[in-house]
Amino acid sequence: MLLHTEILGDGEPIVFLHTGLQTGMTDFEEQREYFQSRYKVVLPDLRGHGKSTSQDLTNYYENSALDLKETLDHLGVASAHVVGCSIGALVSLFFAKRFPEKVRTLTLSGMIPEKPANWSEIHRNMVEQQNTLLENEQITVYFDQLHGDGWEEFLNLASHEESYPFEETADLGGLDMPTLFMVGEGNANEANGASIYGGLSKPIHVSVIPFAGHLVHSEQPELYNQILNGFLKKYSVVGVDN
Repeated sequence: MLLHTEILGDGEPIVFLHTGLQTGMTDFEEQREYFQSRYKVVLPDLRGHGKSTSQDLTNYYENSALDLKETLDHLGVASAHVVGCSIGALVSLFFAKRFPEKVRTLTLSGMIPEKPANWSEIHRNMVEQQNTLLENEQITVYFDQLHGDGWEEFLNLASHEESYPFEETADLGGLDMPTLFMVGEGNANEANGASIYGGLSKPIHVSVIPFAGHLVHSEQPELYNQILNGFLKKYSVVGVDN
């Protein structure tokens, strides 16, 4: 399916893939303002989010990667810098592995590299937090307006303990494109990726951000932007000077 996509600016394309229950225009706000002066900022709504309505959320990451491929082809984007956080990082990773020719660089954050020993407990707490969301009428009304019907099914998918694709996040050694893993020091299970990914035979650029957790790009936007810009300048024709 073609994803609803907003485009800002002009230049080398950079795709930002949002976190769960956000959209292209409600997430990465600081980043789109920072980068649109020199890049073509591409902001899709992932399947089942925002205006990319879909009742089919099966094989979510595989289908979302294919959605992105079809969308970029439709937009005439031969390849792009791809940036994702959380759910967006997982879709980015699937996309980069399956369509490497479409990815100039890859930037990931909010992603767990290997299955924690206490994953059952972590996942149970996450589901409890999601259930609390569903009990708040104001929140459900907001998400109904933002995503339309079906967003609760997205939460239902994530409620299955085996839904997290650890077999994919554990294996980054085959990526050929320049890759940056940014992680907040406050999330131990994600920060573990700094040693795992940094120790690969084909090293991945790793940046551990202080005073941040899962949502590095929104918790430390200025630092995130500076690091991302430095990474892109190394592998791009252009870069942001500020």
